[in-house]
Amino acid sequence: MEHIFLILLLFSKALSVGSQFNGYNCDANFHSRFPAERDISVYCGVQTITLKINFCPVLFSGYTDTDLALNGRHGDSHCRGFINNNTFPTVVLFSLSLATLESCGNALVVSTAHGPNAYGNLSLVQIGNISGYIDTPDPPTIISYLPGLLYKFSCSYPLEYLVNNTQLASSAAAISVKDSNGTFVSTLNLLLYNDSSYVQQLSIPMAGLTLKTRVFAAVKATNLDKRWNVLMDYCYTTPSGNPNDDLRYDLFFSCEKDPQTTVFENGKSQMGRFAFEVFRFVKHKNQKMSTVFLHCVTKLCRADDCPMLMPICGSRKRRDIPDGKESNAASGNAVITAGPIITRSDETPTNNSQLAQLKAPAFRINTVTSALISGVIILGFMSVCFFIFSLTLLKGKSVPPNTLSGVRNPAFN
Repeated sequence: MEHIFLILLLFSKALSVGSQFNGYNCDANFHSRFPAERDISVYCGVQTITLKINFCPVLFSGYTDTDLALNGRHGDSHCRGFINNNTFPTVVLFSLSLATLESCGNALVVSTAHGPNAYGNLSLVQIGNISGYIDTPDPPTIISYLPGLLYKFSCSYPLEYLVNNTQLASSAAAISVKDSNGTFVSTLNLLLYNDSSYVQQLSIPMAGLTLKTRVFAAVKATNLDKRWNVLMDYCYTTPSGNPNDDLRYDLFFSCEKDPQTTVFENGKSQMGRFAFEVFRFVKHKNQKMSTVFLHCVTKLCRADDCPMLMPICGSRKRRDIPDGKESNAASGNAVITAGPIITRSDETPTNNSQLAQLKAPAFRINTVTSALISGVIILGFMSVCFFIFSLTLLKGKSVPPNTLSGVRNPAFN
């Protein structure tokens, strides 16, 4: 029995030695190597970029977690990562806030290119690329027997809403490159409001909205870095919640705009605002209510770049792209959707000036009353005509007085 217990104890110790390496969760059988491209993971978030580095190859290379820093900023504690020994293998985590990218030397480059939007229309598209690296410090000697570690990363954010490159690691340096993609689409919302104050959100009654009711819409960014503004590129409606529905009605695109649509703000802040009058789709003619879904293709742009992306109405071309900003990068597309907006299909379209007249009680005239009124009007007209005709006859029969002639009577002297 004691022999069995001793064997189990030795076996458990062997397992612990195999899974522990200098107190870290590393396996010497798998992690006795230099870093490779699979040792870095990049998560491109809305507010932060998270980097996760496998610490075991770093430890094997002769370094500690404090030797890793962003963009060579080894003297700044804010640019170092922190170790997480609660996972297997042990990792070093770096968290980059998008609001303070430049503090540790990370680069943000916004490139602009001509490209199709979500529906094939040519448009100017911007892509934000955030890049940097994590490395180990160089020794203060002429030579070193330790390899220099270098981890490169980048996050690409398409700024219109509808990879893994590796380099060979040598004995002189262990280089890992990781490119990843992120999206800001989760920060965007399309909201509907009752009036131009944009405070109270729209409440749709059970019976639906009256036709020609004015609805105020806004594409709003929340929890997004202040460097980005919202630019609505194209807003349209469909009878279904599918933004790719073949049946659609455009509210505005570029300089083309529905007459009942007004754009209040676009590309100047983190909110784009417009208003339109609700209508019904003719395909819903046999239904009591018509559903309208609102969709907007939206871009994010830096404040200085937004005017360049705005169309020049009255001209066929947009503003020229400054030199050096052309890029072959492609952009993803996403569409922000709101709805359904339910309208009453069984009513005659009215505007606000007609509502008071509709509220007045209706006065109905039956057939007999209508005939009597018509007869009285005809008799009155005939009486007037007869009276005028009689006056004309009497005037024709009267004799005009004769002209007096003769000698003056002297008796009147």
